[in-house]
Amino acid sequence: MVIASRRELERSAAVLAGIRAAVVFDEIVQHVPAESAERAHRAAQAADIDVVVALGGGSAIGLSKILSLRSDRPAGLSIVAVPTTYSGSEATAVWGLFENGVKTTGFDPRVLPGTVIYDPTLTLSLPSELGVSSALNALAHGVDALWAPGANPVSALIAAEGIRMLARALPRIVARPAVAGGDPDLGGGGIRGTFAAREDALYGAYLSANAFSSAGSGLHHKICHVLGGAFGLPHAQTHAIVLPHVVALNASAAPEAEVRIAAALGSSSAVEGLLALRNSVHAPTALRDFGFAESDIARAVELILPAVPASNPHPVTSDDLTVLLRNAWAGTAPGRR
Repeated sequence: MVIASRRELERSAAVLAGIRAAVVFDEIVQHVPAESAERAHRAAQAADIDVVVALGGGSAIGLSKILSLRSDRPAGLSIVAVPTTYSGSEATAVWGLFENGVKTTGFDPRVLPGTVIYDPTLTLSLPSELGVSSALNALAHGVDALWAPGANPVSALIAAEGIRMLARALPRIVARPAVAGGDPDLGGGGIRGTFAAREDALYGAYLSANAFSSAGSGLHHKICHVLGGAFGLPHAQTHAIVLPHVVALNASAAPEAEVRIAAALGSSSAVEGLLALRNSVHAPTALRDFGFAESDIARAVELILPAVPASNPHPVTSDDLTVLLRNAWAGTAPGRR
């Protein structure tokens, strides 16, 4: 079974040419709605699928995970992930499903892809704005892993290196976006200087997601899952906007993590380093630009507060969340009250 959007199917025809797929499913929707997952599950069952090739970003790979989770096979399905964004979903055993207005997530080894194929050329047609948000989403995996419930010295080292690689790669990709033409091996045409940067970004995304999978989901991801599931906000852009605000909240209570993040960003301050990176690549800064209303803040706080990890370094109150979300909504400086 091949899972890929119509756009991915069209532009990756050469990649898929050698695959004899019993089923091709192209209904790819962010946050993996239960209705879409059920249709894919029925199609997989009807064809007695045992292998899924997921080509695309976190939504395509995320759908393949739900199919594996629901499979009658004890070990789940064999998942071959071919990422075309920097979501990092291919490197985690974390699944997510949107149902009845709520995004539920979980951890299960059956959903971890057994094979991952990284090809930087598959990111060349990724729109610049989405590429920026996707890379910052990947960076958020590394940051959140530093104060997640299962954070440990090994995951911290991996997370810091993932952050460093992504921070190094992203400005280079944005400075020289890919266009048609050029040989990636020779560095010519419209992709001169970006091929190595895209390799670095994929590597950084893998490292950050690997650390996240080991350490678990921290405060940042709990916030973003609520915003995406309950309010329909786009996944990657939400991560890009919210991350500096969470770091500002936790920094003083987690000095070791703050130092690691700052060093990986080449800055004396984690928050300032994130803001400088975000500004340099013209990343989104305000939730209101994506449909989140100021009147939604109170409801969001109600939904987020019960999900706050007990291990979060800074005790989180409803007032903390209100201030954080209001600043993220307006695009104002993190920590401003």
